[in-house]
Amino acid sequence: MTSRHPLDRLSAAVEGAVTTVTTLAGAGLARPLTPAATVRAALALARGGITPVAACGIGSARFATEPALVDDVGTLSFAQLDRRVRDLADTFAGIGVGRGDRIGVLCRNHRGFVEATVALSSLGADVVFLNTSFAPPQAGAVVVQQRLTGLVHDDEFAPHARDARDATGGLRTWRARTDADGPSVDVPGSVRHRFRIPPLSPGRFVLLTSGSTGEPKGAARSVPRSLDPLVALLDRMPLHVRDVTLVSSPLFHAWGFGQLGLGLVLSSTIVVQERFDPEAVLAAVERHRVRVLTLVPVMVKRLVELPEPTRRRYDTSSLAVVASSGAHLPGSLAARFMDLYGDVLYNVYGSTEEGWAAIATPHDLRSAPGTVGTPPWRTEVRIVDGHGAVVPTAMSGGIVVRSRLLVEGVDGGRRGPATDGYQPTGDVGRIDEHGRLFVEGRQDDMIVSGGENVYPQEVEELIARHPAVADVAVVAVDDAEFGQRLRALVVRRGDAALSEDVVRAYVRDHLARYKVPREVRFLDKLPHNDVGKLVRTDPHRN
Repeated sequence: MTSRHPLDRLSAAVEGAVTTVTTLAGAGLARPLTPAATVRAALALARGGITPVAACGIGSARFATEPALVDDVGTLSFAQLDRRVRDLADTFAGIGVGRGDRIGVLCRNHRGFVEATVALSSLGADVVFLNTSFAPPQAGAVVVQQRLTGLVHDDEFAPHARDARDATGGLRTWRARTDADGPSVDVPGSVRHRFRIPPLSPGRFVLLTSGSTGEPKGAARSVPRSLDPLVALLDRMPLHVRDVTLVSSPLFHAWGFGQLGLGLVLSSTIVVQERFDPEAVLAAVERHRVRVLTLVPVMVKRLVELPEPTRRRYDTSSLAVVASSGAHLPGSLAARFMDLYGDVLYNVYGSTEEGWAAIATPHDLRSAPGTVGTPPWRTEVRIVDGHGAVVPTAMSGGIVVRSRLLVEGVDGGRRGPATDGYQPTGDVGRIDEHGRLFVEGRQDDMIVSGGENVYPQEVEELIARHPAVADVAVVAVDDAEFGQRLRALVVRRGDAALSEDVVRAYVRDHLARYKVPREVRFLDKLPHNDVGKLVRTDPHRN
């Protein structure tokens, strides 16, 4: 708890101000502007408030002719992007879109996603991001659940739009364009440039949770009221104004969207590709001299698995930060990536609901494999028992987080009640003597075998370190004697020879006997969702 003594509060405020100014200056955000640029930046803030549209306006004021957005069809300067966003906002406003509307965006990573999101937010409309892997019926159900009044979609998702219209009976839909000519979204009406009074409060961005524990739910996030979230990230990662940033993770996902917002604030050149292809990523890194690359763990894995001749074909020496989030990053995978691409990997632990709770630097990943790092600035993490009491160092328990990035609410309620401002994450973990956090698994994934509690992620993490293992999942199987037993589903690496006895012996040498899988089955591949989270399904359930 923060002390109530006035001197303590004053000291904390001064310390916070110094940290904020120092960190922002280090990232290049405190550089003085020319008088003309200052006026244009002030007008951008007046027009859009502290929103992505203001970031576009400020970028245009400071770096008008420099590249702002690169997608599969070309490059837009800051001035072009700002003008296109304002044109689209004017057109949407002309047909009555504004505060009170909830507009869905079902697009891949391209200028249409970016421009529609920024334009709609400038009007005060809530923007709801739909997963591009949804089937048409699921998209229709989310449209109903989220009470959408409109949907911006790519051509390939026209069946989803039809299902959504059928489900609602009156949904307005607009096609996003992926060609280089014309507006990014086909909206009827003419462009009418005018100075708009900013809405009383900015529209919210609604990010859908992964649905790994049920149907996707909407987590609403408004524009942060302070610079704390930005300072927290910049304090841990060497990010700078005018970085070239390749956002490979899906923009509809909390991690990808967060990096888009960060890139806009830093006036970065943001590079996006409609579909992830590991070799195309390396080609883009070389072509654009990418300094910051954002991924999800399954993408990290695919970059590691590229053949050596393919990897050596491209110059990736410009990379300074490769940031991974969205799913569990095994320690062995992190080490392999850094062996190939350098010690530039950062692992961010968090969720749609909690934002980032811990960040692991390359040093953390080398010195403590499997860690997700330590909490960033003004973020606090505790490990608690079932009664909410803090447990001793190195003991396992529930992970709870207190930060400035907690969302306002999740449809259907949060995972659990917050205590003293700390929100449960739904994960189990421990904190070591150096303050580093280790995530051991989901509370919902716990397997009870013979009266012992086992979290499968711990066993998976160990098996994944075996040089003959490419992928692994540990699942529960009903057992008449023990209630449940552990089954390991293993994908061999290449033509490696690996037997059930070898896997079981490997686990027995490193973990308690009750954590040793009673059986091991070998598969050709395991399912992962769009952000790389392992889907623990067993094709041989019985």
